[in-house]
Amino acid sequence: MSDALPPVLIPESDIEARVAELAQQISADYADKGELVLIGVLKGAFIFLADLSRQLSIPRAIEFIAVSSYGSGSKSGAVRLVMDVRGNIEGKHVVIVEDIVDTGNTLHYLIGILESHGPASIKTCTLLHKASATEVEVDIDYVGFAIGDEWVVGYGLDYAEQNRTLPYIGNVTPTD
Repeated sequence: MSDALPPVLIPESDIEARVAELAQQISADYADKGELVLIGVLKGAFIFLADLSRQLSIPRAIEFIAVSSYGSGSKSGAVRLVMDVRGNIEGKHVVIVEDIVDTGNTLHYLIGILESHGPASIKTCTLLHKASATEVEVDIDYVGFAIGDEWVVGYGLDYAEQNRTLPYIGNVTPTD
């Protein structure tokens, strides 16, 4: 990967507009359900989660969960829980907020972990969906953008911890 900024795949203005649309839809879906718990998947979803939560018009709480995927380089591997939610989500409506869903393995794993906490419901929201990489089918209730089979960075996503804070989604070519 070079030091040059990655080319823009999804501009900042498109992301802002789509996040606002997702927030409107989620707000409408949970308007009469009490406080919603948004669970951000660290590290990648932190920017998306912050922007989404600020756009919601309903009561909400924020939690985080962290997982690690052991694989080689840019290849996904076995998923392991690094940090569970700290608050009690039993009987509460939950939306898992992800940066990207590609294989579906991580989201499938997270749904199983969170179901064990006894929430009233679990829905999923991802900024990006790479359907061509799907290995495990999972229901994704709210999708920001569908993308092709490319490596993306920015708006929380990284490659080797680089370009995570770009305000847009760019694409890069992994070097491994």
